Amino acid sequence: MVDIPGFHDPVRVGTLFHPDVLTIATAAEQAGLPPAAKDSVKVHLLVIDMQVDFCHEGGSLYVPGAEEDIRRLIQFIYRNAERITHITCSLDSHYPFQIFHAAWWVDVDGRHPAPFTVITADDVAVGRWQPVNDPDWSVRYVHELQQRAKKELVIWPYHVPIGGVGNALDPELWSAVFWHAIARRYQPTLLTKGSLPRTEHYSILRPEIPVPNHPQGGLSQEFLDLLDAYDYVIIAGQAETHCVLETVRDLVQEFGVIPEKLAKILILRDCMSPVRHPNIDFHAMALAQFTTYEKQGVRFIDSTEPLPF
Repeated sequence: MVDIPGFHDPVRVGTLFHPDVLTIATAAEQAGLPPAAKDSVKVHLLVIDMQVDFCHEGGSLYVPGAEEDIRRLIQFIYRNAERITHITCSLDSHYPFQIFHAAWWVDVDGRHPAPFTVITADDVAVGRWQPVNDPDWSVRYVHELQQRAKKELVIWPYHVPIGGVGNALDPELWSAVFWHAIARRYQPTLLTKGSLPRTEHYSILRPEIPVPNHPQGGLSQEFLDLLDAYDYVIIAGQAETHCVLETVRDLVQEFGVIPEKLAKILILRDCMSPVRHPNIDFHAMALAQFTTYEKQGVRFIDSTEPLPF
């Protein structure tokens, strides 16, 4: 077990500051950890969307509980630094005009929908909500979303804008990831997703609805193959009810043809929290799905438990 580096301050989680990169790098060099390339058991930590807009109270799509999730995850990284081979952090990354943002839609009076408005296929069919961009695709999209993905379109607050502060990882978490990379001499992966205007993109593996003829419009086979190459994949992130859930759903779908592969997926259940919607109990829906996945072999553990391998 590695000592917690002196630069780490859990009080700073949920705040904006400039990490002292030289101090972090020096501490990593002095940690004396073996290079990740020598690991006999390869462990991939997948951190999903632990960004400012989701994890800071002033963020535009704040997930209550996210700060404590990050504190627990940072402790997990330091405690298990010698056993974590590789860290990937996904970054949800959006433009102003995307199909789940208010600017894309107007009502009959030209007003944009409020955040958390649900737009159904029937709403679009009767003209209650009308797309101002890409109308043919938008009409098809809401129909296909309900028929194929069994979901309805939710209008989210503008969040994680590309190039904006809200897009960044929480700085204290970023510091831990940077420290781990230098200490283990292994490059981390920063994986952007969600930048296709025509579709939602919760899972890190694929968008909600495929976008033809676009390199990011379907299953990311390259990243799936990367995860498949590891002995274990440990998952934490935000939000439990959306990007974590949809990523796990895709992993179960892709790995489930070989059931023993599901046993290598471990979810840190105390390092994720649900989106709170005024009318939809997303948390209950997520827990029901997780119960199904657990029966199929996916494991759920607390971050304070010893790793079961």
